[in-house]
Amino acid sequence: MTTPLWTQADAIAATGGKAEGASWAATGVSIDSRTLQAGDLFVAIAGENSDGHAFVEGAFAMGAAAAIVSKPTDKMRAAGPLVVVADTLTALNALGRAARRRARAGIVAVTGSVGKTGTKEALRFVLSEQGPTHASAASYNNLWGVPLSLARMPADTRFGIFEVGMNHPGEITPLSKLVEPFVALITTVEAVHMAFFNSMEEIADAKAEIFDGLQEGGVAILNRDNPHYARLRARAETRVAARIISFGEHAEADARLDKIALKEDCSCVSATICGQKVTYKLAVPGRHIAMNSLAVLACVKALDADLALAALAMAHLKAPKGRGERHVVTAPLGDFTVIDESYNANPASMRAALAALGQASPAGSGRRIAVMGDMLELGDTSTAMHRALTADVEAAGIGLVFACGPHMREMFKALPATMQGGYAETSDALAPLLRDAIRPGDVAMVKGSLGSRMGPLVEMLKGMGDDDGASLRRNRGG
Repeated sequence: MTTPLWTQADAIAATGGKAEGASWAATGVSIDSRTLQAGDLFVAIAGENSDGHAFVEGAFAMGAAAAIVSKPTDKMRAAGPLVVVADTLTALNALGRAARRRARAGIVAVTGSVGKTGTKEALRFVLSEQGPTHASAASYNNLWGVPLSLARMPADTRFGIFEVGMNHPGEITPLSKLVEPFVALITTVEAVHMAFFNSMEEIADAKAEIFDGLQEGGVAILNRDNPHYARLRARAETRVAARIISFGEHAEADARLDKIALKEDCSCVSATICGQKVTYKLAVPGRHIAMNSLAVLACVKALDADLALAALAMAHLKAPKGRGERHVVTAPLGDFTVIDESYNANPASMRAALAALGQASPAGSGRRIAVMGDMLELGDTSTAMHRALTADVEAAGIGLVFACGPHMREMFKALPATMQGGYAETSDALAPLLRDAIRPGDVAMVKGSLGSRMGPLVEMLKGMGDDDGASLRRNRGG
């Protein structure tokens, strides 16, 4: 029998709400009736675009065990048991706080301008072989995603990993205080969300808010190669961090990269992690992934987990969806490869993705193709940062570039004519240009900010394996 995640009594004690209807027990927590699983406790959050109260009856129809609401109606009462509270988001936070305090887990909070989700998923993967491990789903790193992730944490969790994000100052502090991590990791500080900050120093300070909730005696893990390392370290030292572990290529890094062999589909790494030598194969390619793997192993060390087992597990790591997934498309007249980096983009992650594409080996007469959408929220720096990518494109040996969006136009125009595959204002308009250009042996990397809608281009390319091969025949003269 499945152990309940929340009983009616537990939820009432956590939220201070009023029970209405029959007694219940829930095996999960949901705030979205579309993805709700039978047995979930549904929390009716009032968001910017919709109010969860409109979906309470639908949630019960999907098998919800109960619903937390602030605006009960007779129809809701007839549909199933309720917990009535003054504010449902406050109640969700209360559930998260209660879940955090009943678990005796080693808790890690992960933030950073780049690599949060990939690092969180790597930690989930390597630690899950060493004990019950719970982590944020997808990129649930904001004011509702963090408490939801906490509320879903089982009481017997040994390791908990939570992603914490922001795009404005002051957003991380309350989330960090909710998570109360024993280990706080900042992957790096880069020029992201510049539309909302006046300087890189302000971004570093916002990321350093992760230390505001650090447990007394906790561990801060910092990128020793980042220019803002000293600033972040000083902030950690003013809090209650008992230990600071640095990672990187720097000679003084505690988790230090000693040697790396970058390959098309993997990396081979030799490192020294807090004095312990380890050599491991990393199944996800790219120097940036290898650097973050040092942070992962530093976290493992800080949690007193088994470093050797974690290093061995790296050989089986997979890239999260939209963050470097590789797909070989079996098309009628020849295969080609799609690298899906479509989830999001900023200057640092775009450079890293281009460098990783540069490691790819096209087959036959295939080419390296970069499909690039706008990087958003860069403010006044946007034009310069997009144009600066031309050097990275050329350095990676890219054969053709397809671009969309008004900002990426500046980069595209600065490229040599021989590299200009096609440009369009939107990803929808770019799709036919890209489809007609792909040929067997190509390796196409697709990347852009979420608002640039690059995901449909990935799906279009993957779908070419299902068509009649007309576009490939055109490209071969058939």
